[in-house]
Amino acid sequence: MLLDTASLYFRAYFGVPDSVRAPDGTPVNAVRGLLDFIARLVQDHHPDDLVACMDFDWRPHWRVELIPSYKAHRVAEETASGPDEEEVPDTLSPQVPVIEAVLDAIGIARVGAVGYEADDVIGTLAGRAAGPVDIVTGDRDLYQLVDDRRGVRVLYPVKGVGTLQPVDETLLREKYGVDGAGYADLALLRGDPSDGLPGVPGVGEKTAAKLLASFGDLAGILAAVDDPAAKLTPAQRKRLAEAKPYLAVAPKVVRVAADVPLAPFDAALPAEPRDPEVLEALAERWGLGGSLQRLLGVLGG
Repeated sequence: MLLDTASLYFRAYFGVPDSVRAPDGTPVNAVRGLLDFIARLVQDHHPDDLVACMDFDWRPHWRVELIPSYKAHRVAEETASGPDEEEVPDTLSPQVPVIEAVLDAIGIARVGAVGYEADDVIGTLAGRAAGPVDIVTGDRDLYQLVDDRRGVRVLYPVKGVGTLQPVDETLLREKYGVDGAGYADLALLRGDPSDGLPGVPGVGEKTAAKLLASFGDLAGILAAVDDPAAKLTPAQRKRLAEAKPYLAVAPKVVRVAADVPLAPFDAALPAEPRDPEVLEALAERWGLGGSLQRLLGVLGG
């Protein structure tokens, strides 16, 4: 089981009231929510191995060089507040080091790589896995890794993690008209405002799916643009031709890396905490209470 950790603690932060606080009044809703998420996932799905995949770089320079707008609006949002705007206190960022320390003390593998997003770590580990893989994420970009033949699926949280939508290739074909391998081409054609990907103007999700059904993949679509006999409308041919500079670089940006260099780690689920004294101190300092005990109980069981 591969966790898109930031996606899950972000959901925990917004799903658990910020009235959940440490003894000193510091919000720990993301910390406790994530621990409850992991406990529920282990209890329901019984993974042999579990990796908390981390964003060591949420906006890698090599992606920005190819598409400068990549996640640029998120940077703008972080720096937009001016002297006349009310500052909204950030109570999530201070919880991330606590999450990291708690996972380390428990002994849950926490894996990332400099210059890469968690998606890339997940893509690399999913590709290396010998057996079935469950990817737990609220990010649909990772649908591109779904592979029925290898037993790779996404568990997409619909409500908390108590309700998960298992995403396999049958569901992708029903909903998007593509399989896992085709999802990245679909995504880059339609674009994604949340990631700053412009897409091809005038090509939405349905049109992208039809183009992929007709021509197979992005390479086939681009070949069709240069083939006068190919069945493209004049408007489609014009838009795709004008978008060629974007389409030349978008695949490297949208497709997750499969070759991230990772330090050795032990992915096996721990039956008991790796560092019980440190964990006890963290539990007391941050008031982790029942959330931590539930996870330890599931791991020990």
